[in-house]
Amino acid sequence: MNARAAARAIDALRRGWPVEVRGANGALVLLAVEAADDVTLAGFDPHGQADILLSAARAQTLHLSNQRAAADPEAPVLVRREPWIGYDLAMALADPVRDLATPLKGPFRAIPLGAPQAAAAALRLARLAGVLPAFFVGDESVVPEASVAADAVALYGAGEALAIATRARLPVKVAENSEIVAFRSADDPREHIALVIGNRDGTVPVVRLHSECLTGDVLGSLKCDCGPQLHRAMHQIAEGRWGILLYLRQEGRGIGLINKLRAYALQDQGFDTVDANVRLGFAIDARDFSVAAQMLKLLHVPSIRLLTNNPAKVAGLEGEGIAVVERLPLAIAANPHNAHYLDTKRDRTGHQL
Repeated sequence: MNARAAARAIDALRRGWPVEVRGANGALVLLAVEAADDVTLAGFDPHGQADILLSAARAQTLHLSNQRAAADPEAPVLVRREPWIGYDLAMALADPVRDLATPLKGPFRAIPLGAPQAAAAALRLARLAGVLPAFFVGDESVVPEASVAADAVALYGAGEALAIATRARLPVKVAENSEIVAFRSADDPREHIALVIGNRDGTVPVVRLHSECLTGDVLGSLKCDCGPQLHRAMHQIAEGRWGILLYLRQEGRGIGLINKLRAYALQDQGFDTVDANVRLGFAIDARDFSVAAQMLKLLHVPSIRLLTNNPAKVAGLEGEGIAVVERLPLAIAANPHNAHYLDTKRDRTGHQL
């Protein structure tokens, strides 16, 4: 796998530069709709003929005239570019938050994909870059700024590339005898943190996997339970003999901060957290628990007592070779702003106390 090529392609996407994604059945040169503007689109597609690549979930929402319900909402769908589809309308096609404010023209028409493997990899690349999975598809005259193979995209960001960057003593409010350990990967700019609370004594530690949540952890958002979970977990670890808080840079269940805020806007329109993610073209949960497993391995922790209400975390860690000897529930009281969110986690994603 060429991780460097994938990293360059992600960087190019975020900057609004064209990228090439190569698959076994062909290649595509693409420009992320979200990162483009009228000027860059004119340079990429001077004749206004670049078709638009979307996820199947988004295509279903748009009621494409010849698009059957897809078994995989993350699968790629190619939409024919009509003369009346300019940048603004393309962005409205890409971003479901605008559905109520943008009276979409139509009908839109799905057309056959010439390079389905490259198209699927391109949508994954967008999700890794934290941009909406929607592209303008260029022709052979476009010179890409970066080129990446589909198999490199598929394997990008796996936890195996992590390494400990540094560590230091860090007294915290719940336990003065704590150590912070920073992890870095050559494949991924995100840096993950472990807070080791208490003194290792040979017993099985209490461990909490906490995905970064700026709105909840820092700003005190009442829309989720992340901030209270973080602080309650630290207290529960400190009340035990010792343990570890893994703070994972996987905002919004792995879709990134901006897309999480888009999901919030969709929730304001009446969608729950699951449907909001799918409507944006993302997985219900895009987090990679192999990162947490590798962090534990680097800390020489083969077995844990996991503080979680999410059975998927147990399965994810055990699938990566970490023994979860006990699941400990983490109970947080609901408030009027997050009660429906907590019910959705219980009813649709299997969370349990």
